[in-house]
Amino acid sequence: MLMIVVVGSGLAAQSLSPGDIGLELLENALAIGAGLFAIINIVGPVSGSHLNPIVSLVDAWFGACSWSRAIAYIPTQIAGCVVGTIVANTMFSRSWISWSTHHRASAPHFLSEVVATAGLILLVFALQRNGRHEQIAAAVGLYIFAACFATSSATFANPAVTIARSFTNSFTGIAPSSVPLYIGGQVIGGIVGAALTVLLYPRRSGPTN
Repeated sequence: MLMIVVVGSGLAAQSLSPGDIGLELLENALAIGAGLFAIINIVGPVSGSHLNPIVSLVDAWFGACSWSRAIAYIPTQIAGCVVGTIVANTMFSRSWISWSTHHRASAPHFLSEVVATAGLILLVFALQRNGRHEQIAAAVGLYIFAACFATSSATFANPAVTIARSFTNSFTGIAPSSVPLYIGGQVIGGIVGAALTVLLYPRRSGPTN
């Protein structure tokens, strides 16, 4: 579902606002933010919203999820994202798989993914440690919407999403050669975000009023 929203809204934006990159980004970011809010509310009670390998691994690091389960989630997350991309391509009469030629590998992109992923991890686990789980869906949707405009990378912040985006040669795509740099930034960002969470919220607390 996530990649249908990400890629589908990008393809729709290209069709509705051709040549206007700012408007295309706004339309795409709004759809992603709203989609994340809905998807997290749908799957949260079932799986804990494990949509992101970095979130799953940090969850295991904090002891809330077993390492075996977190690692088992990863191929499922990647496969789900790739299938979603293929479905989105097909819905807009594109080839099932069209490798992206959108090269994004640069130092600013790398730094952007470090910062974006660190912020996402800090947000998710700060809310968890303060007993405010019910706010995560809205908070993540709003964070990703804002971060799409605040970073030069447009904030992927998810290795599974990054891999899947290489399967679409569209506004939301990323060239396969740029994928390792993005994932490297996301891994570092995950470590930084986890460290900041421990530093700022060393103990779990109950819900706040």
